[in-house]
Amino acid sequence: MINIKHLEIAVIGDEDLVSGLRLAGVRRYRIVKDGDSEEVRQALTEFMGEPSIGIIVMLEDFVGYVEDLVAQAREKKTSPFVVIEVPSKYGTRYGDVAQYYKAYIRKFIGFDIEI
Repeated sequence: MINIKHLEIAVIGDEDLVSGLRLAGVRRYRIVKDGDSEEVRQALTEFMGEPSIGIIVMLEDFVGYVEDLVAQAREKKTSPFVVIEVPSKYGTRYGDVAQYYKAYIRKFIGFDIEI
């Protein structure tokens, strides 16, 4: 297993999200145009199969296409990866985003983080 310090971040999103995260240093990415569900599934399957990827950032709009893959990977716990949903530029489906991410963090690390 690869050292957690050496895990990479990958992003699956539209051109705006990918461009922003590439500026922040993310080197693994897939741009999906027009929300093509097959392309999203293919990209996630590819990234999940790579042991060097620890975090997959994905547009919230795309998660509905791959919920089964994410649930399957979480059950197997084959790699230490986390899928993080980020809102699109058009908004979010969650009423209280802060509460959603607090619950998400608590689920993965087991305690709350206050900033």
